[in-house]
Amino acid sequence: MLVHPETRTQDIRTALLARRDELGAEHAGVVAEMTLAGAADSGDDVADLGTKAFNREQEFALAVSIRNRMEQVERALERLDAGHYGTCEGCRQEIPVARLAAFPSVTLCVGCKSRSESRY
Repeated sequence: MLVHPETRTQDIRTALLARRDELGAEHAGVVAEMTLAGAADSGDDVADLGTKAFNREQEFALAVSIRNRMEQVERALERLDAGHYGTCEGCRQEIPVARLAAFPSVTLCVGCKSRSESRY
């Protein structure tokens, strides 16, 4: 059965919007938890303050990671609107459908992603 390109595009958009909403809720939860935890520091000893600072650092890193994933989804939506979705930003070749199905907001094919990671 052949799927019309507009239907496929709408399915991709729906999946990306759902993922953006999921990440937004997750981000809001982490930020709310950080806000509540920060308000409960009075009267703690040095060890408790150190533990709480470590936990806040971990929560902050998680919030940044979630925000980065949200930005990737936004970028994928922009690429979809511009007609560039599914094209590798590195080599300009098509990204395999299986990779897009697994990671809908991906912008690099496996080869370009591997090369970009090996530079670090």
